[in-house]
Amino acid sequence: MPKKSTNGWRLAGYAAGLLICGSTHAQRSVTLYGVVDDALLYTSKSLNPTTGGNAGKVFAMANGDTSYSYFGFSGIEDLGDGLTAQFKLESGVSVANGALASCNGNLFGCQAWISLDSKYGEAKVGLQLSPFFYALYESDPRNFSFFGSGAVNLVGNFLGTAIFTPNTVSYTSPDLGGLRTSLLYGFGGVSGNFRAGRQYSASVKYEYGGLMVNAAIFDSNSGGANPTPTPTDLAAEGRTIGAAFKFGAVTVKASFVNYKVAGSFNNNVYGGGLSWFVMPALVLDGGVWLTSDRDHTTNHSLLAAMGMNYFLSKRTALYAQVATVNNHGAMNTGVSIPVALYGTKGTTVGASIGIRHSF
Repeated sequence: MPKKSTNGWRLAGYAAGLLICGSTHAQRSVTLYGVVDDALLYTSKSLNPTTGGNAGKVFAMANGDTSYSYFGFSGIEDLGDGLTAQFKLESGVSVANGALASCNGNLFGCQAWISLDSKYGEAKVGLQLSPFFYALYESDPRNFSFFGSGAVNLVGNFLGTAIFTPNTVSYTSPDLGGLRTSLLYGFGGVSGNFRAGRQYSASVKYEYGGLMVNAAIFDSNSGGANPTPTPTDLAAEGRTIGAAFKFGAVTVKASFVNYKVAGSFNNNVYGGGLSWFVMPALVLDGGVWLTSDRDHTTNHSLLAAMGMNYFLSKRTALYAQVATVNNHGAMNTGVSIPVALYGTKGTTVGASIGIRHSF
């Protein structure tokens, strides 16, 4: 038999490598995704952080008034037998000046995790959104808009805590007859102090037909080893129970949330409202959130908001929102996470118009 040349072996090896790489590539994918959201915001009052009084009217650009602007990479690889490996790297960005924004201040500070998903559930490690956050989102009638929704209460009470949870491991069960549970644990990373910066969260959700009921908890200690520009390790506790019911083009939602920060406040928030697909391109929604400090009941606020989204396409929407908030005592609820997260005593009226594009 004639001896095959060295070049022949190299070509054969190269061809085999191409076949292997092509086969592998066909079983995996990487996606660039994101949202660009920008708006103009008006409020009739604003908080003077020095005096606590009214600093006057505000007319400003708000970096995302329905959602923060972000971009990211996600990937999935089929490992066979129903097992997949997945990852996500997500970074918040300011449309106004191009800087990092909205998340915990780091590059890919929104999410940075890797997971294994199978018929037995998903195990995930890294920086991820907490089960408590997802439960609040699912029971919010305005889909956690950054203007006039339950998201204003969450960020106003906890900042980044309970949202962007670093150094965590989590497990989410498969859907078992409509029932799904999630568990998360975050390591503080402080030598000699196991409790410093420790975080945990859990949720349970049941869905049947148009009905959804959920409940979740969150608990964290201060003093973690990885401080970020937006604090994500307050000594905080969160508890919530919520429900949603969809019938036709209308979805009604309601929730109760308790936010507690050690040595500071213990707030109950009662919220509810509805969304209505008037037509495929037009969505109206509205909600009301009553906040009361359990330790000092003279501190309370009422936030009410309405919004309209008009979809120019599947990816691009124009929106308009109006809200009013009335603060009593020392309560300082605002109308919008960008620019107007905290408000002042009395009644404040706000409005925003903007555009959002997803890719």
